Amino acid sequence: MEFSEKLQTLRKQKELTQEELAQALFVSRTAISKWESGKGYPSIDSLKEISKYFSVTIDELLSSEELITAAQDDNRKNISNLLDLLTGCTDIMSLMMLLLPLYPEKLGGTFTAVSLLRYTQIAFPFACVCWVLMLLLIAAGAVKVLMHYRHIEKGHSALTALSFVLSIIAVLFLTAARLPYAVTIVFLMLVIKGILAVKSHSL
Repeated sequence: MEFSEKLQTLRKQKELTQEELAQALFVSRTAISKWESGKGYPSIDSLKEISKYFSVTIDELLSSEELITAAQDDNRKNISNLLDLLTGCTDIMSLMMLLLPLYPEKLGGTFTAVSLLRYTQIAFPFACVCWVLMLLLIAAGAVKVLMHYRHIEKGHSALTALSFVLSIIAVLFLTAARLPYAVTIVFLMLVIKGILAVKSHSL
């Protein structure tokens, strides 16, 4: 008997719905449905909770092959989560765009580099767009990190897509504003996010 069938049997023996079991194990009903349909395995922590809840050993729940598969799935998920966390941290690093002296300003007869906070030689609408883009990137990164620590998966893909769109717009905008140092930093962060996304999807 496979794990999916064992879980169904144990649940029905206790006369529980998928929703009730999900609440008992602190997971979503979707997760229970996925496990019972054989479309995936629980994480190692969830397996421990299932084992404790039904008073059975993990060996009774999973065959050796299933246990190896579950461990591999869990490892891939952990690496993917770590890469996702790093993506969020990269967005938060957009704070550098506000604080570092990346913007050339002419003082007298010479040029000096100043932070966006002190940059005055840019039209007000351009300055507003720049601030909005950077603040949105920082906010997207902060939300991503928060979702990681709260184990929230809903909206994850949309937030990642938004992060990439904002970075691309920022690169184009800063290029149009002729701010080479700022463009370089934002472009590098975009490349880092791209590498992390590719690695995450290849798992």
